[in-house]
Amino acid sequence: MSFALRNLCVLAYANGFTLWHYKAGADALDNVSEQGFFADAADMLSAGDMIMISAQDGGRIAGVAVAQGKPTLTDIHL
Repeated sequence: MSFALRNLCVLAYANGFTLWHYKAGADALDNVSEQGFFADAADMLSAGDMIMISAQDGGRIAGVAVAQGKPTLTDIHL
């Protein structure tokens, strides 16, 4: 499968930060984590946002980085 905008939703927003949720459907977590997967949402995602991803094979919380106008997922270090 590929990115589906209808599966991306805002959970919280404050002070320019957005917490998102993405339901991956049939996509595996590794597919969703590939560079460019969220390119169609580039106008919505900002650097520093976080995305909670639910996939059939697990879940992940990732940070958003933006390089050359394209969002990419980054690891969150606790």
